[in-house]
Amino acid sequence: MKQTYAKSDRGDLQEALRGIGKPDAIIMISNGKQFEQHVRELNEALPDVPSIAGTGHFYGSTVKEGGVGIIALSGVNAVAGVMNYATTMPVHDVGALQKNVSSISASSKDTICIDICTGNDACVLTSMDSVLGKNHISLIGGTSMDPLVSVNGEIYSDASVYILIKNPGGRIKAYKENLYRPLDDTRFIASKTDRSKYYIGELNGKPAKEVYKQHLHINESDIETQTFKNPLGKITGKDICIISLKEVSGNGLCCYRQVNDSDVLTMLDMGDFREITAETLNQIKRDFRHVSGIISVNCVFRYIVFNNNNYTDEYLKAMSGIGTSCGFFANGEHYNGQFINQSMSCVVFE
Repeated sequence: MKQTYAKSDRGDLQEALRGIGKPDAIIMISNGKQFEQHVRELNEALPDVPSIAGTGHFYGSTVKEGGVGIIALSGVNAVAGVMNYATTMPVHDVGALQKNVSSISASSKDTICIDICTGNDACVLTSMDSVLGKNHISLIGGTSMDPLVSVNGEIYSDASVYILIKNPGGRIKAYKENLYRPLDDTRFIASKTDRSKYYIGELNGKPAKEVYKQHLHINESDIETQTFKNPLGKITGKDICIISLKEVSGNGLCCYRQVNDSDVLTMLDMGDFREITAETLNQIKRDFRHVSGIISVNCVFRYIVFNNNNYTDEYLKAMSGIGTSCGFFANGEHYNGQFINQSMSCVVFE
């Protein structure tokens, strides 16, 4: 298996495609202004290669916003598909997903599903997990920065596009990285939520805005940026799923992922991100003697935190130091059946 990537900062797809040859699978990350043009050009250049595309900030060992990036995989078996009607009927294409899983004889040891979604991620992932989870196939992915995605040259505005990649030459493994830990032992029960607006009205029976503000001893004007240091977390068994805050709404809080009545939440606090990211890389080195490629999806909020601490270039170079590494910053991240915020998910190919 071989992974290559190329980027054109000016958005010249032909420039990015030079040297790619004819791979077995392609993931393209474009920008909102040129997305449709890039999809058309990619399909004309490589019409028989399974491909998916969305928008975001593409990176290799460095990042520059805009332009277009290509991830090309050779020596793999791949099939691409779509989960259409993401907001109205996310289960619509479950049967097609199952057929695609069967078509490449996908298995837990050597197959990954990578997806890019336009929205309603949690429901789409639940639908996909009904197939992938049953077959023990891992998934990573993210939310397109613009509500457009494509698969095999077809563009969708309300869907999740995915590509199943089987690595006949070795193993694959998916990872999730969380920079945040519980601030303390306090638990909050969410109520008066609005799932359609990702809104939390109350925490422990009190206005959510006031609870958040008082727990952290901050002013209301600080709430929207405080999420970089202290997002909320949803407790699911032994796992904590990060919930980023979007804005204050009345006496409540709007988030970037769904919260339901009676969900148990906790306050999170950012740990030492240098130590945490180094441990992830060390774990990959322990798991793999040889790395053929790494594809990762990072939250745009992590991008902001890393930029504010002059860490982005150091982080991306460290990722590239253990193997060919590339990916994109997205509006939300996916890991197996979870829609997560302020996190990183990645797949490593042997």
